[in-house]
Amino acid sequence: MPKFEVGQAFADSMDENDSLAGYRDQFLIPRKSSGEPAIYFLGNSLGLQPRTARERLEEVMLEWERWGVEAFSTGEKPWTQYSETLSERMAPIMGAKPSEVILMNSLSVNMHLMFISFYRPIKQRYKVLIEEKTFPSDQYALKSQMRFHGIDPEDALIELKTRPDETSIRTEDIETIIERKGDTIALIWLGGINYYSGQAFEMGRITKAGHRKGCVVGYDLAHAAGNIPLKLHDWQVDFAVWCTYKYLNGGPAGPGGCFVHENHGSLTDIPRFEGWWGNRLETRFLMQPDFDPTPGAGGWQISCASPLTLAPLEASLAFFEEVGMTKLRAKSELMTGYLEFLINQTKSDRFTIITPRDPNQRGCQISIRTHYEGKGLYEQLKEAGVYCDWREPDVIRVAPVPFYNTFNEVYQFAKIMEKD
Repeated sequence: MPKFEVGQAFADSMDENDSLAGYRDQFLIPRKSSGEPAIYFLGNSLGLQPRTARERLEEVMLEWERWGVEAFSTGEKPWTQYSETLSERMAPIMGAKPSEVILMNSLSVNMHLMFISFYRPIKQRYKVLIEEKTFPSDQYALKSQMRFHGIDPEDALIELKTRPDETSIRTEDIETIIERKGDTIALIWLGGINYYSGQAFEMGRITKAGHRKGCVVGYDLAHAAGNIPLKLHDWQVDFAVWCTYKYLNGGPAGPGGCFVHENHGSLTDIPRFEGWWGNRLETRFLMQPDFDPTPGAGGWQISCASPLTLAPLEASLAFFEEVGMTKLRAKSELMTGYLEFLINQTKSDRFTIITPRDPNQRGCQISIRTHYEGKGLYEQLKEAGVYCDWREPDVIRVAPVPFYNTFNEVYQFAKIMEKD
């Protein structure tokens, strides 16, 4: 990590020496009213559109025009295999084997489908361990699953909390709770990166602790996929879900993703909601009444994925294949560290950073807690052409994304923050 400096000359130098700088031109950046590019620090909510996304969408439209239904089995990219093909290309981003990944449905729908299979409460073991301030949809899904099983969420939900005057949950505290209460925990369910604080959990270590106590361990990777290096297979994670419209730039409401470890994917008797598209391709069109599951994560498919929603993601995945997560992560750590440095240089009493200082415990998101007039500061940023977001009750989230953000943008953002 270089020694950061406060002047613009440092930002200019970093941009001049950025090996990924050329990828910025491969994305369409929103404009200010003046016509200048906005500062888009909102890839943690919706990634920008790859320039090639429109071209790929038009290719699908032309395939539909040319072949109609035959496009499911015709051409270089038959629609029947489109989801599986892109899933194979996504597997390296997730640290998974190709058979362990499938693109399907949307994030919250996939969450429910995975809980059907992996939240199997019994009398002695029925509780779920989650983090404080987990994303609301995770809370809704889990509590509804508990009620479906006749379980009171007030009794079954164990919430991890920070220590007094701290803003991150310590891994050793998570391990302590697992050791103490693990015999009653059916499922450990955490965000790979907490949406609010930006904390990245030590998933390998937590998964190991959970398995020692016989718990199933899964993750919501909405804010981690395409953001930090993942090793889901090696960590022995049981299952995970994510969306593709944040750091993966798959477009609004783009397809969701699922990971199922091969330890479970080969099982034919695992409880799950079944559908035609999860049937093995070789027998799918024999129209047989009994389900013949696709080995691996593909067996959890219910309906075919739309080529129209997969096409923009294909455009983005090409960039991930060219660059790789190692280079993206290296730039991410630099930009996020630089952003942290400049914010701290303001020495303002109006806000503080709540995201961990350790680069290994965060991605490219910095969460800034405001102490007064927070909404006013957020509006000030918007008026200056900065895209970031406000999360109740008091946090501004900022995410400089390595594919399309620059060090100069980080510098300009900090200058705006100085205007108290």
